[in-house]
Amino acid sequence: MSLDAVLSRIDADLDPALERLFDLLRIPSISTDPEYKADCDRAAEWLVKDLNAMGIAAERRETPGHPMVVAHVDGDGPHLLFYGHYDVQPVDPLELWHRDPFDPAIEEVDGQKVIRARGASDDKGQLMTFVEACRAYMAEHGKLPCKVTFFFEGEEESGSPSLVPFMKENAAELTADVALICDTTMAAPGLPSIATQLRGMLKEEFTLKGPRMDLHSGLYGGPALNPLREISKLIASFHDETGRVAVDGFYDGVPELSDELRRQWADAGFDETTFLGRIGMSRAHGEEAFSAMEQVWARPTLEVNGMWGGYTGAGTKTVIPAEAHCKLTCRLVGDQDPAQVRDALRAHIEARLPVDTEVVWHGSLDGAPASVMDTSRPEFELARGALSDEWSREAVFAGMGGSIPIAGYFKTILGMEPMLIGFAKDDDAIHSPNEKYDVESFHKGIRSWARILDALGQAAP
Repeated sequence: MSLDAVLSRIDADLDPALERLFDLLRIPSISTDPEYKADCDRAAEWLVKDLNAMGIAAERRETPGHPMVVAHVDGDGPHLLFYGHYDVQPVDPLELWHRDPFDPAIEEVDGQKVIRARGASDDKGQLMTFVEACRAYMAEHGKLPCKVTFFFEGEEESGSPSLVPFMKENAAELTADVALICDTTMAAPGLPSIATQLRGMLKEEFTLKGPRMDLHSGLYGGPALNPLREISKLIASFHDETGRVAVDGFYDGVPELSDELRRQWADAGFDETTFLGRIGMSRAHGEEAFSAMEQVWARPTLEVNGMWGGYTGAGTKTVIPAEAHCKLTCRLVGDQDPAQVRDALRAHIEARLPVDTEVVWHGSLDGAPASVMDTSRPEFELARGALSDEWSREAVFAGMGGSIPIAGYFKTILGMEPMLIGFAKDDDAIHSPNEKYDVESFHKGIRSWARILDALGQAAP
């Protein structure tokens, strides 16, 4: 099957592909708001009809929440599962949008054409890059070079409450050789990327108790212990002067970066000054031995998300509070165990409790380990080569600072290795007003998936 013919068809059919995307973008499929349930249903139906029109047997599958869309295409090559989500974030604050968020249009920004609409980048535009690649392949050759399962979710932006039960109930149908996810960004503008490591998460919260009640600072100021002052000391003890986490055992399971990854990342064109300048920072404030990119992609963190206590209203209240509170999260990498990290963190705090205080921990373990992909599998290098060919630049295996739970579910529930390939940019304003997706990202994203399908299909025994 000729790849050149498929790529030529993609180029010729870009305008109709954009119109199809615009049709989907016009549907306000906000999954978290019950008022938009009918619109979520409508988006699922739109995808079913679009796939059916391509000759692909697609079905809407009901869940306790919003529907899933599942479709299958037979093929001679490896079995691929492609995942995307059709739901979107709310649009608030609406007054900050330059146009109706569900009236998509192409605008020009700094010489680049962009698609402006809610969901343009996250994730309808990215989902449709794969669909359009399959459409072009089937229109040109009547079939795909691989066996493909399409799996579209409608609750990703609202916590995916139906996802895990659905995956478990339909494990046999959904399991494939590899899972493809298009919901990520490129490491730098124009740099094709495959995300191969995602940080995990641990959430923790505690209260430091001191006096039996709030105290008058005139009567007890001096001799009374102040929980706010003591919790500040505990928080200050979490890191040393170099930014390294000072909790014993915290770094157990943290891997060293390979020389090959360091080489790829050094050539990624990541501009640390620009990255930090966007948030008003002049330098990185994490571990001094690592660059900002390495800190985000490959290093664990311990962050204070909130601390409070005493009087926080208007004016002054001369009070010594009875309690102080703190919320923490840790981003995890490699083989760090959330339970072990939690135990180490609690031991660190309990060993430093001052006299006349008590610590109360809130909730049970809430966390998930990092996801690290097996890049020794041949699919990863084949996909990296296909991306490099399309973008005329060596694609990189990238890290991601955040967490994408579906990647972990594919590994733990279905026993599949996920491959995350996205074409979004850091400035796409996902989840924010004026979300956009570059027309180049959409166009070359379609071409990229066609190349990847071809490369995986050609390599099949």
